[in-house]
Amino acid sequence: MSHVLSAVAWPYANGPRHIGHVAGFGVPSDVFSRYMRMAGHDVLMVSGTDEHGTPILVAADAVGVSAKDLADKNNAVIVQDLVDLGLSYDLFTRTTTGNHYRVVQELFTTVHRNGYMVERTAKGAVSPSTGRTLPDRYIEGTCPICGYGEARGDQCDNCGNQLDPTDLINPRSKINGETPEFVETQHFFLDLPELADALTTYLKGREESGTWRPNVINFSLNVIEDLRPRAMTRDIDWGIPIPLDGWRDNPTKRFYVWFDAVIGYLSASIEWARRIGDPERWRDWWNDPEALSYYFMGKDNIVFHSVIWPAELLAYDGKGALGGEPGPYGDLQLPTEVVSSEFMTMESKQFSTSRGHVILVGEMLARYQPDALRYYICAAGPETSDADFTWADFVLRTNSELVAGWGNLVNRTATMIAKSFGEIPAAATLEPVDEAVLEVVRTGFATVGDLLGRQRLRSATAEAMRVVGELNKYLTVTEPYKMKDDSQRERLGTVLHVAAQCVLDCNTILAPFLPFSANAVWTVFGGQGEFMPMPRIDHVEDLDPDDGAGLHVYPIITGDYSSTPRWESRPVTVGATVEPPTPVFTKLDPAVVDEELARFAG
Repeated sequence: MSHVLSAVAWPYANGPRHIGHVAGFGVPSDVFSRYMRMAGHDVLMVSGTDEHGTPILVAADAVGVSAKDLADKNNAVIVQDLVDLGLSYDLFTRTTTGNHYRVVQELFTTVHRNGYMVERTAKGAVSPSTGRTLPDRYIEGTCPICGYGEARGDQCDNCGNQLDPTDLINPRSKINGETPEFVETQHFFLDLPELADALTTYLKGREESGTWRPNVINFSLNVIEDLRPRAMTRDIDWGIPIPLDGWRDNPTKRFYVWFDAVIGYLSASIEWARRIGDPERWRDWWNDPEALSYYFMGKDNIVFHSVIWPAELLAYDGKGALGGEPGPYGDLQLPTEVVSSEFMTMESKQFSTSRGHVILVGEMLARYQPDALRYYICAAGPETSDADFTWADFVLRTNSELVAGWGNLVNRTATMIAKSFGEIPAAATLEPVDEAVLEVVRTGFATVGDLLGRQRLRSATAEAMRVVGELNKYLTVTEPYKMKDDSQRERLGTVLHVAAQCVLDCNTILAPFLPFSANAVWTVFGGQGEFMPMPRIDHVEDLDPDDGAGLHVYPIITGDYSSTPRWESRPVTVGATVEPPTPVFTKLDPAVVDEELARFAG
């Protein structure tokens, strides 16, 4: 058994999230975490809403509320959406807690003491119309290196090079299109060149392991070829204060949102430990060199997780060229793997909330089953290449794979058992055809499990459904529905026993992908209680209300996952009651396609 940290990207709280977001960070991390728990590992799955930075202020100004009020509102929406999607966080919190403020300030203090946070004069981008600092990502222009016309102020997505806003040719604000002014200002910079050798060693080691996706490792190695000091503070009044004399009381100097957001993985782990009454428990995932950590996000955030966050950790640990000593959090471990998904589009266009070309998670779940969305993301999501969500494909996969494949198998098996026996029958002598299908399913645990452990969700989904297909073939070949004579009753009982065994084993294999329906199938075949533990929302008091952004009570996602079933075949319970079932999945009318296209066209 290993300690496994599942570090899930923090959704930004400037608005509700759309299905493209959860296709990148949400569903993949939950399927992986659920599988790893089933495989016997001690999993800690953490995240929260990212609530600082200029985009929150811009969004708050647009609707005439404070940044805190907007963050509160969107945090509540996002929390509800993620629970409705079944994401099994041990703790989903937020970056405006007193606990998070304290952890961020401790990371900075130690990094600064070790010499890797240096004060410099820089030119900051300011909006001429508002006087407000523009974040790097809100400035676009032409890349001076490759000529790409939509490079951002922090990096060029075309060539992968790190940039500053002043590097861009013809820079413009993404907020209103105006040309930013650049003014001199004092900031703290993370001295990345002094950490370059340690970062290179770390990334080369990851490359040699062969476990990272090629797009992630290649992009990361490209970035470190031209590392420069990077500003980690901003001229802004919404964020975490800098804990140094001359800075802490300055109302317009705060940490860069990306400096504090990645520290959230650590602060959330610490908050979780404090909330369960074992405040040092988080160290099992952060100080143990044998612990494993997996970071899930979309490809636009690779650099912050594969370069900037490891650099912050190395600086805290004192492992750069300047040396140093770790602070009170001890020797913090670097990411085992950065698991980045590509982008999802919708009907061949980029998601755009401002243009209304978007499917919000809450709206999707109000009309369709959460497992239908989870299945689509697993089977056709943007795992290693961009993927296009279309309503036609969503309806087709739901109807042909979930309903006609898995759902039909569950329904007809349960219907035959309910009609002929009313309970799971005992098996007599097994024939070769029975042994063969049982072996196919047993092998499925190994093949699907191996793929899930390597975050190959699309292949794992296809393999799981192949096993389902083999069981459907078994019923077609054995034809239990034709065994009506009393002389065939023993054989009928054997076939339906084998079918029930295989269905429940398939249910276990599919449970990480489809936790809601796993509970429904478990109940159909006489199971008691909850098969797959589900998350819940608790409203809690801030642990350190005077140290943060003024929170008092806020919602968190948590859950008790100790009853998670093991990743293995378990004998069915002979005599368990099986009632005539209702369909597990809802078949979609093909008219849904035109209805949804019309909805978004409107």
